[in-house]
Amino acid sequence: MIKLLKNLNKKGWFIIVLSFILIFMQVWLELKMPDYMSKITQLVQTEGSKMPEILKNGAFMLACAFGSLMVAVITGYFSSFMSSDFSMMLREKVFRKVESLSMQEVKGFSTSSLITRTTNDITQIEMIIAMGLQLMIKAPIMAVWAILKILNKSWQWSAMTGVAVLILLSVIGLLILIVLPRFKKVQKAIDRINEVTRENLTGIRVVRAFNAEKYQEDKFEEINTKLTNLQLFNQKSFAVMQPTMYLIMHTLTLGIYFLGSYLIMNAGMADKITLFGDMIVFSSYAMQVIMSILMLAMIFMMLPRASVSANRINEVLDTNTSIKDGTLNESKTNEIGTVEFKNVSFKYPDAKEYLLENISFKVNKGDTVAFIGSTGSGKSTLINLVPRFYDVTEGEVLVDGTNVKEYKLEALYNKLGYIPQRAVMFDGTVNENVAFGENGKEKTTKEKIKEAIQIAQGKDFVENMDEKYDSHIAQGGTNISGGQKQRLAIARAIAREPEIYIFDDSFSALDYKTDSILRKELKKHTKNATSLIVAQRIGTIMNADKIIVLDSGKVVGEGTHKELLKNCEVYKQIALSQLSKEELEDAE
Repeated sequence: MIKLLKNLNKKGWFIIVLSFILIFMQVWLELKMPDYMSKITQLVQTEGSKMPEILKNGAFMLACAFGSLMVAVITGYFSSFMSSDFSMMLREKVFRKVESLSMQEVKGFSTSSLITRTTNDITQIEMIIAMGLQLMIKAPIMAVWAILKILNKSWQWSAMTGVAVLILLSVIGLLILIVLPRFKKVQKAIDRINEVTRENLTGIRVVRAFNAEKYQEDKFEEINTKLTNLQLFNQKSFAVMQPTMYLIMHTLTLGIYFLGSYLIMNAGMADKITLFGDMIVFSSYAMQVIMSILMLAMIFMMLPRASVSANRINEVLDTNTSIKDGTLNESKTNEIGTVEFKNVSFKYPDAKEYLLENISFKVNKGDTVAFIGSTGSGKSTLINLVPRFYDVTEGEVLVDGTNVKEYKLEALYNKLGYIPQRAVMFDGTVNENVAFGENGKEKTTKEKIKEAIQIAQGKDFVENMDEKYDSHIAQGGTNISGGQKQRLAIARAIAREPEIYIFDDSFSALDYKTDSILRKELKKHTKNATSLIVAQRIGTIMNADKIIVLDSGKVVGEGTHKELLKNCEVYKQIALSQLSKEELEDAE
């Protein structure tokens, strides 16, 4: 928690110092009231006392109460402002950190856990700061100050108060030891709840198609019950604290009056009034000490969970990003539009075997190179090394003659137009989805958006939508078809006008006719750009300048469609599985 607070800015520290001063003033006002109460008590019992003197002390007492109230309101405003400002800053910092993480680190945390850490965990921190800024400063000051005021009153009363405080602290300490480990389980259970909920919502069509609602409900019920039981145990444990504290507090009050009556009865006539006044003051101060412990107890009820949340947030912030930003800008490169793999091998950090082994090839500007192979042969992994979604284990990947690790990531991405296997659509309009992001050039105009959509063969369906290019696209593109999503994703890449296009099986949802027309238009538009295409269909890649055949992570064939049909058995088998001999001969 302390480590997390190091992220506070100067404004935050200023508010803490100001709050400390205000709370110090509030405690002074509150602890001044028993003094006036003692004077009023003595005046009432002393013969010859005048009413104006009693009213004067009563007015001072009311003034202290009102002043304490006003200071509490101001402090509450400052603490609320600071906690919300800090949580906003922290949420932004965590979000930016998550954006900088590589695929490896994201998978290490899991998406649902990162969502929980960015939302629920930060909310726990916000709550502890909002309350803690007041209570954690006020309680110790009040407790120490009140104890100093009563120490010289009576050692018997002081000893009784000390025993009560020790019992309270023992109860709080025991509860923390019992509950703290379970708060860690609570946050993990919330992660799991998010994961199951997210899984159910994203896969709702499959769930319904397979009549798996009951299965999903049981799955959710299991983790929900686990979370509920954990929360119930924690709440029941903390429920013991409040009655215990009130029992101790009231017992202490009775003890002070019982002991006071005994002391007053045995005191001389001259000391009886003084002792009575001291008893009233002492009981007030003792209650202030107990109330301070109660305030600390409230914080201690929240602190364990906030501490767990702080550790989870720090885990994200302290994660070392494996993909380090380089220093090279785009303007310093010697070549344009080239991609080269030099003896590249790759394996995932937690894997024993290499997924790609000793891959070497070069793609020149304007060339179209396709990658094909059986499922799991490493095609998508290979092209994902170009935008550095992962870094190579051995060898080098060069873009424009420069190792991709030397580029600033922004400069590298500005060279690329990436279309993933699963077309990703964001909540917004058609225009916003196609003009998504920026590429270091001039802003994407509406004319460019329309041209890109036309090239991607999306003009017909877009202009048939209710608001055409301003029509709404739901998150994930759930209100359009798979083929329409792919065409908009391709249009998004075209609108960037990149040097290098990366098509990761980006034509799979298109019918053959649309696929063919789109590739012809794309060839015209991207004749000066380099294209890397991963595909399963022979028809999509047979006209490529070069086809690279992968099998079990190794290059087993390289050449044109005709050359591979003669020289590469793996490619021939793939081709014959999709097209007849007559169709292949016609294609040749």
